[in-house]
Amino acid sequence: MERLSGLDTTFLTFETPSVHMHVAQTAIFDASTVPGGYDFAKIKEHIRSRIHLVPPFRRRIVEVPFNLHHPLWVEDPDFDLDYHVRRVGVPAPGGLRDLSELAGRIASRPLDRSRPLWEAYVCEGMENGWIGVITKMHHCAVDGVSGAELMANLFDLTPEGEDFSPPDDREPERVPSDAEMIAFALNSRAKDAVKLLPLVSETVSTAANLVQRHRDPDTIVGAVPLTAPPTPWNAAVTPHRKVSFAKVELADVKALKDHHGVSVNDIVLALMGGTLRRYLQAKDALPDEPLIAVCPVSVRTDAESGDTNNRVSAMFTSLATQFDDPAERIARIHETTKGAKDDHNAVGANFLTDWAEYAAPRTFALASRLYSQLNLADRHRPIHNVVISNVPGPPVPLYYGGAELVAAYPMGPIMEGAGLNITVMSYRDRVDIGFMACRELVPDVWDLPDHVDAAMAELLESAGLGSTPTPKKAAAKKAATKKAATARKPAKKRTAKKGVKKRAATKGVKKRTATKGVKRTAKKKA
Repeated sequence: MERLSGLDTTFLTFETPSVHMHVAQTAIFDASTVPGGYDFAKIKEHIRSRIHLVPPFRRRIVEVPFNLHHPLWVEDPDFDLDYHVRRVGVPAPGGLRDLSELAGRIASRPLDRSRPLWEAYVCEGMENGWIGVITKMHHCAVDGVSGAELMANLFDLTPEGEDFSPPDDREPERVPSDAEMIAFALNSRAKDAVKLLPLVSETVSTAANLVQRHRDPDTIVGAVPLTAPPTPWNAAVTPHRKVSFAKVELADVKALKDHHGVSVNDIVLALMGGTLRRYLQAKDALPDEPLIAVCPVSVRTDAESGDTNNRVSAMFTSLATQFDDPAERIARIHETTKGAKDDHNAVGANFLTDWAEYAAPRTFALASRLYSQLNLADRHRPIHNVVISNVPGPPVPLYYGGAELVAAYPMGPIMEGAGLNITVMSYRDRVDIGFMACRELVPDVWDLPDHVDAAMAELLESAGLGSTPTPKKAAAKKAATKKAATARKPAKKRTAKKGVKKRAATKGVKKRTATKGVKRTAKKKA
């Protein structure tokens, strides 16, 4: 049994009938690598064998009477794997867009709080004999970093996988009585009250320093909340979701990083800024002021590695969408992001998590519902335009029940007043991008991947760098070259010029026994 942190509880209380606070992932697997052939039962059995390594998979929420304190995590004595792992079919012809339509419908439904807060949908009927797995888990259980760590317990480095023998059956946890929860809540609140006065004093001092920073004209600062310009998706949201996916080559991102002398995150923000700029230009809706993005920041320490609770803060930064020149946009993003990091450091990494401990769950929940029901997001300037998360992923191939992971598109939740979320994760030699949007506010969400390609080409051209062709583009280029050669000399058959050699997926990556950046911490616990 464990009490939710204040920040974990905040993700619960922010949830309304229109705002679903679960994170999700649409993964695509090559089922041909499964030893002995693919079978849905094998996937379900694989998940069953790892349940004990992923604590959130067995725990459910227990509310404290009268919401006197944050809820408790308690192991579900009635856990039913068949409820959580479901088998569905992808609509014909089974392409990526068909899978995304299914993912959008799954993301549109809230999780059942009377059960462990996760679901997995094994999607059959895809092209190429592939399968999809759409997984969603409530944000109160994981953040980006802890979610990546959980991958280590669900994925393997070989198709054969490792044998994780589950522990012997034990008695399920006893759910405490109402009287016990009330007594503990009152005792805990009394202890917390002693820490409140120093926190208030520290907050006043921090606020004064932050205001002084922003008043100094020579100081580089980040973006400010409630200064974002309006866009078509900055409005009250509905419960309905629509998603789309894109990918770019990691080598291109790193080449741009080295050329401009900035970080990978700066390039990701510039790419997304260019994407949104093109999308808004096509609608004649590009504002004169720059779009403002909220970027989650992990404040997890090494000592907290392996914990599944949320340890995140946030910074506000400009996407510099008012500039035509891509190089100038990157320079301005780099500058503003540096200022945002300095602002974040001035506030303190634990500012948000510390104050969240004193949030009253009932008050927050009522305020969130009232804000949503009255459509108050339509009555003031946007707090921010979009949430953009960048999560580093593994550089080596992963396997799930023997099936090789082909792509992993992350999907973050949208917030009231900002009906678009962009989440980015690297995997092997590419970067997978997931767009989660309010269906009514961004009905043409599949236009965004096309703009990603154009925005990346623009960045590479501006830097004088050549794009790494995808297999599809390379094949098209080879076919076009061959056709042109045949047209020039129809009497003589000739071979088209060879295109760029296909790079090995694991080039420069040594054989490893653990996924880079992902620790098998849960294995130690087992």
